[in-house]
Amino acid sequence: MESLIARAELEPKRVRLPLSAFPALENDLLLRAARSEPTPRAPVWMMRQAGRYLPEYMELRVMADFFKVCRTPELACRVSLQPLERFTTLDAVIIFSDILVVPQAMGMEVQMVKGKGPVFPSPLVTPADVAKLNLTPDIESTLGYVFDALNLTRERIAGRVPLIGFCGGPWTLMAYMVEGAGTRTFAKCKAWLYNYPAESHALLAAMSEILVLYLIGQRNAGAQLVQVFESWAGELPRHLFDEFVFPYVQLIARKVKAACPELPMTIFGRGIEHAFPKLAAETLYDVVGLDWQMDPTIVRATVASAAPDRSVALQGNLDPCALYGTEAVIRAEVKRMLDAFGVPGTPGYIANLGHGMQPTHDPEKAGIFIKAVQELSAAPKLP
Repeated sequence: MESLIARAELEPKRVRLPLSAFPALENDLLLRAARSEPTPRAPVWMMRQAGRYLPEYMELRVMADFFKVCRTPELACRVSLQPLERFTTLDAVIIFSDILVVPQAMGMEVQMVKGKGPVFPSPLVTPADVAKLNLTPDIESTLGYVFDALNLTRERIAGRVPLIGFCGGPWTLMAYMVEGAGTRTFAKCKAWLYNYPAESHALLAAMSEILVLYLIGQRNAGAQLVQVFESWAGELPRHLFDEFVFPYVQLIARKVKAACPELPMTIFGRGIEHAFPKLAAETLYDVVGLDWQMDPTIVRATVASAAPDRSVALQGNLDPCALYGTEAVIRAEVKRMLDAFGVPGTPGYIANLGHGMQPTHDPEKAGIFIKAVQELSAAPKLP
């Protein structure tokens, strides 16, 4: 393993392949579902499917720190492909990276600390600290390693399944940058919105423009669907969501779609069921992700009512802790989830968890989840 890491770090910069060089997809269920087209069964993938619950990932992480893996295309590619190699019937690969590579590109230091997660040694304390940031970084020079990893991974997938790219939403990134780490109260970052609204808008707007270029770059490197993780949007009261979150996720989708109209886009945030009608009717996201606390039956109805003239696919939303259950429990919970989404029979559905895989999950249980979705979501065969 040490020699693998050493070789990966020493490899010369790879010339990216053009999109025309990649083979046609053998399994395009994810993209068809994202476009709300009928599929013979529900496509399935898992948020954080490449990560700490896999022993093969931990073997590599023992030898290399987290951001070294992110910044080394060969290593990021290998980690991205690990779930597909283990669970050969998965319907997508998501690139191994992190939402916090964008604050790094803006000049902030981020450390991944064992037992604590991401830590910013010098968070933003007052708006004066924003002057220390690069609000117009060169995307290629600062984040090109992500594009290299995407391109290499797309090549090695060899058309088996689609490749997903992603970014964090502006508010979620700002929250990390102000809090300096994960938080339960969100006190510091919320205080910015109340005390420094103009400065908060300026920061969110600048980050949105960075994210637009970042997502377009991911598509050009090989991503076939992108997801925006505005994970902490549900921590805000609705009036603050409407002012400080919605306009920026709306802008990101509009500008990315203007450049890449064929690229499916997903938006995911915990606790934002109240925003789904606006996300469906007033943005260009193709897919809306549900967390495990949301009722798919209600969401489907409200989204359809809010946007009767366009189709919006749904993704989710099994409670990740269901994977601690027995095989019988997992299958029963998958059946409950599929019934709530109207599957089989209702197009525009992507099976997933309502949040990410946990480090203590048993990979075997993930395999049971994937198999259950594929068996139970298949349309019954005609006699």
